[in-house]
Amino acid sequence: MRSASGPGVLIGGLLFVMVVLAIGSLGVGVASLDVAQTVVHWWRGEATIATLVLMELRVPRTLLAMLVGSSLGLAGAALQGLLRNPLAEPGIIGVSSCAGFGAVIAFYSGASVLAPLALPLAGIAGALLAVVLLYALAGREASTLTLILAGVAINGFAAAATALALNLSPNPFAVTEIVFWMMGSLADRSTAHLQLAAPLMLIGCALLLTSGRMLDALTLGEDTAASLGVRVGRQRLLLVLGTALAVGSGVAVTGAVGFVGLVAPHLMRPWVGHRPSQLLIVSALAGAVLVLAADIAIRLITIGPELKLGVVTALIGAPFFLVLVMRLRRQTI
Repeated sequence: MRSASGPGVLIGGLLFVMVVLAIGSLGVGVASLDVAQTVVHWWRGEATIATLVLMELRVPRTLLAMLVGSSLGLAGAALQGLLRNPLAEPGIIGVSSCAGFGAVIAFYSGASVLAPLALPLAGIAGALLAVVLLYALAGREASTLTLILAGVAINGFAAAATALALNLSPNPFAVTEIVFWMMGSLADRSTAHLQLAAPLMLIGCALLLTSGRMLDALTLGEDTAASLGVRVGRQRLLLVLGTALAVGSGVAVTGAVGFVGLVAPHLMRPWVGHRPSQLLIVSALAGAVLVLAADIAIRLITIGPELKLGVVTALIGAPFFLVLVMRLRRQTI
């Protein structure tokens, strides 16, 4: 199914939903706020508890939800086009796992206690390390299959190294903190986290958006794309680097938030046809909508401790993944 009015109507609808959810996110929490009145007080320079809660907690949390969701959705759409695999998602090239391992090292060494920004910085360093390892193993002109195999190797190494750090940790409280962080959450994220991660996520998203022409050409095969003048190796490197910056910096700040990069492109694909370039922007918006909605739902559930964002997205995404696998299986029979 394809939108009869073109992608512009779809983009406008997604933007409207995202703005509504963002405004709702500002007002939802332990303490209810009158967002409009609080914004007026902030604009007048009145330092009240409500304005502090809004500007120091709610606004960074909402903006991070939008940025992380859009980064995951955009990276998922780009990787599915690059690898020509509908089951591809940002974790497939090892970026998410290496970013998580970098953050675990910050926990394990105690750096996260000494310097609050050591945690996201270590996560970003882990994501960039994943790109270096990927191209050290596969090479700049590697085929898609070689990239996948190199990503599997990096994922396995990062998972093993993370498990080793957990196993050797002498402090059970540090282990608990690491495990909870790895579940993913937007709680207690401050303006400092936003200022650190946002520029890298925006740069990564900009690099991903430049890959549209290559992804369209790749639907005809790598040889045909090269014959059309597309520098596949260079564009592939930019796409992987963009994924590392966008997803790695998000993971470094929020922890692992899975399945958004898989679900968002599949929800949008029937509405834009099968041109990968048209899927990029709508997948980014859909990812932002999904993460915002999940984060609002978490704060509305008042029974027990606050759920982790990664747990909620996994509970939604895992059944979707199974349905998708079964559908693909029926198509191949």
